Order: sequence, then structure tokens, then C-alpha cells
Amino acid sequence: MDPNAVAKAFVEHYYSTFDTNRQGLASPFSSASTASPPSTASPAGGMLVFVSGNLQLGGEQHALKFSQMFHLMPTPQGSFYVQNDIFCLNYA
Repeated sequence: MDPNAVAKAFVEHYYSTFDTNRQGLASPFSSASTASPPSTASPAGGMLVFVSGNLQLGGEQHALKFSQMFHLMPTPQGSFYVQNDIFCLNYA
């Protein structure tokens, strides 16, 4: 499986769902997802996806800079779930 293709497909799915159906964001997470620190070691087959961009809130004139990191882990069915997710607003 091409890691770039997986990362691109995941990012497109995640942010499209974020924009249209936030309740649907539960789907890429599993019961094995980590909800709080400490950090988790990555077994074989995991991948990190790092995203940075602008977040435009409704009614606001200026966009906010953000970065987000996803730690994806493979499932036995051949897809991925989010093991860890770190979101940060970058104030300048």
C-alpha cells in the first residue's frame, strides 16, 4: 500500500467529514485509539500523517493557522484507524 495515497485519502475523508458531518468523525477511531497521554509506541505498519493549513470560522474575517498530526494504525481488514490525534492552533 502506498503511504502517500493512504495519507491523501485519509486527509480528504477526514476534513470533508469535518466540514459536512462532524458526528461521522467517530468512524476513523476505534476502541484501541488513545484518548489521553502518555504517548504510544508505533508497532510495525503504523504511519504518521501531518497536516497544516488554515481554519476559517463562520462569520470571521481572518483564518487561523493550524497543524494536526494523526497516528494511523492498520486494521486486519486492510484499512486504518486513528490511534492518536494531536490538534494545535498556531497563533502568530
